[in-house]
Amino acid sequence: MSVSERTLLGPGPSNPYPEATLGLAAPLLGHLDPEFITLLERTCERLRSLWGTENPLTLPLSGTGSLGMETAFANTVRSGDVVVVAVNGLFGERMCEVAGRYGAEVVRVDHEWGRPVDVQRVLDAHPAPKLVAAVHAETSTGVVSDIGALGRALRERSDDTLLLADCVTSLGGMPMALDEWRVDIAYSGTQKCLGVAPGLAPFTFSERAWERRVQAPPVWYVDLGLLGAYVRGGPGGRAYHHTAPTAMVASLDAALARIEEEGVDSVSARHEAAGARLREGLQEMGLELFAAEGHRLSQLTSVRVPDGVDSGKVRERLLRDYGLEIGAGVGPHAATVWRIGLMGHNARLDRAELVLSALRRVLER
Repeated sequence: MSVSERTLLGPGPSNPYPEATLGLAAPLLGHLDPEFITLLERTCERLRSLWGTENPLTLPLSGTGSLGMETAFANTVRSGDVVVVAVNGLFGERMCEVAGRYGAEVVRVDHEWGRPVDVQRVLDAHPAPKLVAAVHAETSTGVVSDIGALGRALRERSDDTLLLADCVTSLGGMPMALDEWRVDIAYSGTQKCLGVAPGLAPFTFSERAWERRVQAPPVWYVDLGLLGAYVRGGPGGRAYHHTAPTAMVASLDAALARIEEEGVDSVSARHEAAGARLREGLQEMGLELFAAEGHRLSQLTSVRVPDGVDSGKVRERLLRDYGLEIGAGVGPHAATVWRIGLMGHNARLDRAELVLSALRRVLER
């Protein structure tokens, strides 16, 4: 079977790091093989370092970033708990839906899409919620919010509220300091800035969250008590939970080693440089950026579709003529915004110039 080669410059997946591809092709190990356990422990430690946390329960979940969201709410929310959700895009919307399915009393704090989360409005929404949830880097709009300011403000007000952060488009692409930011729970996905194929959800859960967790969540597969017994082990050793995707974990470990070798600061600077060149080039073409100035992600740029231009036809022409994928908008902006990702292996100046050149030629036609 023949599969076309694509340059994936949408909101994800992105083209993987070569090291991640090699890791995926390594000899397969069993999920209880001592060699794999060593690899898993190393992967978890590398995730802690990249996230800026010392949380013992840090692991790659067997599923995409959406499973990370599911796991977070399943293990923290009981029926009737008040959960405040900052909504400034699609994934804040999804947080509301998932929390509601676990019986939460959801208090929405709606923002204009493309604008960052307003910390004071979130604080004012409820005096003592069980959980506050927000998206660090909103994939649907390309806007970044100050999760550190939110976390510190919540902790200053009370020690009773947990903070959950969606870091799907931030981990691996920008500096992270979860412990310093007072984030208790966070999840990500491998297919964006981490430069790995889709399939794993890096996840971290603080000791504060562990003490207050739901002991027997309604979804067995995401029970952190059971997962922790496999990942962390116990007096009787590691307890079998499910067959871990060992090849995917090996691929993630290889990508994390590559990021570690380059240096987190250098990786972040590479994302910043590529994103800055893309934004500059788009504006030189007369296009208008969507996300609020001063709060724009480097790794994911949102740009308004020019009046009179068919968004779908442009994306179709880019894919057909150049093998290049960019993303449409979502929700109310599905036909009026493009999302262009320069993430992981694609966070490079040559990729920025490639998409600018191709987009310019298609628009000229």
